[in-house]
Amino acid sequence: MVSFNPLDIIIIILFFGIVLLIGFISGRYTKTDADDYLLSGRKVGLILFILNNVSAWYGGILGIGEFTYRYGIASWFTQGFPYYFFAFLFAIFFAKKIRSASLFTIPDKITVIYGKTAGLISAVLVFVLVSPAPYILMTANLISLIFHTGIILSLFISVFLSMIYLLQGGFRSNVFTDSFQFFIMFGGFVLMLIFCGIYLGGYNYLTLSLPPTHLELTGGASPLFITVWFLIALWTFADPGFHQRCYAAKSGSIAAKGIIISIFFWALFDFLTTSTGLFARASLPEIEKPVLSYPLLAEKILPAGVKGIFYAGMFATIISTANSFLFLSGTTIGRDFIYRIRKGSNEKRLKSYTIVGLIISGLLSILLAYEIPSVIQIWYTLGSLCIPAIILAVISSYYPKFKIKKEILITEMIIVVCISCTWYILRDIGVIKGIIYEIEPMIAGLVIGGLIHFYGIIRRV
Repeated sequence: MVSFNPLDIIIIILFFGIVLLIGFISGRYTKTDADDYLLSGRKVGLILFILNNVSAWYGGILGIGEFTYRYGIASWFTQGFPYYFFAFLFAIFFAKKIRSASLFTIPDKITVIYGKTAGLISAVLVFVLVSPAPYILMTANLISLIFHTGIILSLFISVFLSMIYLLQGGFRSNVFTDSFQFFIMFGGFVLMLIFCGIYLGGYNYLTLSLPPTHLELTGGASPLFITVWFLIALWTFADPGFHQRCYAAKSGSIAAKGIIISIFFWALFDFLTTSTGLFARASLPEIEKPVLSYPLLAEKILPAGVKGIFYAGMFATIISTANSFLFLSGTTIGRDFIYRIRKGSNEKRLKSYTIVGLIISGLLSILLAYEIPSVIQIWYTLGSLCIPAIILAVISSYYPKFKIKKEILITEMIIVVCISCTWYILRDIGVIKGIIYEIEPMIAGLVIGGLIHFYGIIRRV
């Protein structure tokens, strides 16, 4: 059980109030044209780019707590390190190219290179990948824990808190609210780690209290399990958020520098969150729901007031990503579905289309979060099924030497999704067993996709 001092409640409510205030005030300066509503006029400078990029990309805080509690520093090895590597490559090889394209979304680029059908298929994949459901679920879990609301009501409150200011303010409100939340998320976890050191101890305490595997890079997990998480980090190249922020940057140079600098902040925040997760496992070894490891640790060691700040830090980490994914999802529906399908559409209507997309996305995320109540399972499932189908399409859209005929690419995306989904279902119902069972759906999809794409390159030559 957790309890909250009135001071903690006041701090948490004050945090929500400030986020909403910043969202609405910044939104007053948003214009109705597509560039301004969807990308803040493509004038985002270096500091705002970094603050938004760091906070928006790092939202799975309860999932990280769960992962660290179960597997130790393998959490960092799978959820941190590979992303630094691929983010660096993205900054070097993609950031400037994306900014110079001056488009709006990944399906925009695929449509330009491969045609409308390929663009629509990629839009479906992007829509699934940017589902805000994991972050809505995490926010709802915390709201339910604090205010004792049921999960369904908590899910609706979570969507409301993440979306309401986006309806009018668009990407500008997203950027400014995330920038504020950057400081709250770091402040909350710095305080937590300080109190862990004071009340529990340092590294020696962890080595004496943790299972040995928790201080090993792999955490005792199988090599294939680790490999799949590394492959999921390939998602960085097809991350709609990265593409969106590069489109919104003042220049390609700002986008590239901003991503590289962001890596250092991600590494720092990973240190804070992983260390906190290890202290949770060491001091609370028999938690029934590891997804609540951070809140339960806070209950054990944090005094009134400080606990409220820590909860605000967790909310900031989650909501900064939830609102970003909601806006990306709404943009995908508005720009890549309604705008392209509806006859007579023009860019002046993109704001209204995106608002419709935000509402649809919010409702769908509530449904998905309710049906799959595990953060890690949502990440793992969506990433495994969709990333293999879109990754090569994105890379080849920016590098002509990897380009293939559009008919082959369309076939590739459809077959890969079918293979990944079929493999996932067959494993789940027990048809696939033995050694073959160890082959993850993502690996099957990547192998098939790679072979088809290689065939396409040979055919082109």
